[in-house]
Amino acid sequence: MTTDGFTTCLWFDGQAEEAANFYVSVFENAGLGDVVRNTGAAPGAEGSVLTVEFTANGQKFVALNGGPEFTFNEAISFQLDCAGQAEIDHYWEKLVEGGGEHGPCGWLKDRFGVSWQVNAVRLTEMISDPDRRKADRAMKAMMSMGKIDLAALEEAYAGE
Repeated sequence: MTTDGFTTCLWFDGQAEEAANFYVSVFENAGLGDVVRNTGAAPGAEGSVLTVEFTANGQKFVALNGGPEFTFNEAISFQLDCAGQAEIDHYWEKLVEGGGEHGPCGWLKDRFGVSWQVNAVRLTEMISDPDRRKADRAMKAMMSMGKIDLAALEEAYAGE
């Protein structure tokens, strides 16, 4: 039985160390952990990085250089529940830095192809409102956005 939760393993094709360093630079409560080098028993060059442990926002990850067999897609994403617009802006810009892609409805892909939902706690509150007219206005506004714009969501929610 595990004693401290679980660790998310992210599969890369030779970019594990670069990715771990990138995520540690983006998030607070982050740091690098153990680096395991290939002994020659695994695919890849002997001495190359096989895995890198890291934390980001207190979550445990391992970046694995597994090769080209698997790639990321939108079936798995990480959701960031942001407290306000400044936090949304920070993560939106940092995560697309260096070749990422802006997407619809608060979604983006970073330069490694990992999908992220840069969400707002307030948005979740709005679309959960029992007043369905208010909730639906907020949802419709969100569906028209790329990066989440809290001021525009508040206006739609209020019916302005």
